[in-house]
Amino acid sequence: MELFSRSWTALLSAVAALPDRDFELPSGCAGWLVRDLVCHLVIDAQDVLITLATPADAPPTRDAISYWEVVTPPTGADPLDALTVRLAAAYGDPALLKFHLDDVGSAAGRAASLADPAACVGTRDQVLTAGDYLTAYVMEWTLHHLDLSPSAAPPAAREARAMLEQIAGFAFPASLSDADALRIGTGRRLPTAAERAALGPAAAKLPLPLC
Repeated sequence: MELFSRSWTALLSAVAALPDRDFELPSGCAGWLVRDLVCHLVIDAQDVLITLATPADAPPTRDAISYWEVVTPPTGADPLDALTVRLAAAYGDPALLKFHLDDVGSAAGRAASLADPAACVGTRDQVLTAGDYLTAYVMEWTLHHLDLSPSAAPPAAREARAMLEQIAGFAFPASLSDADALRIGTGRRLPTAAERAALGPAAAKLPLPLC
């Protein structure tokens, strides 16, 4: 819960500090501008609120690691991705996007702090404890924090790397920083020749686009 709070607060602060001109720049998410990514965060915050308000009577079917699925790299053809781009453009003024994210995002943060970690919640036709669900989102917040800026320093990068290594089934070489391991591991950038050599046979298993 504490990791969720730290990573979410840092991400909200990073968005609030963005100059308006940066909203038209490409983000680390393929095919999305920064404004599209911020709009996606608004939707994510809504999902957190909805999930925490959706109790489940059944036992957990996933945990913080198995919540994530490896998918094919996004192409922009997904209807929800396309909707996000149109919705982001409709905001027009970046200040409106910032306001909406701060409003809904603050509510999501408060809901997370009040949630019972052991309570079961339902999302994506799966059941998780609230604690595992919020822990899974540490990966989401950390990756998107990196998507906002090449120099970003998410507070939970080390923990997100450890989660990605569990998903991948192998450890990234120590020569890779946490940020580089996350970007290369999820396909946000290609490894250099030296990085590919350090990865060895594991390089053939990458990237791991997550959903």
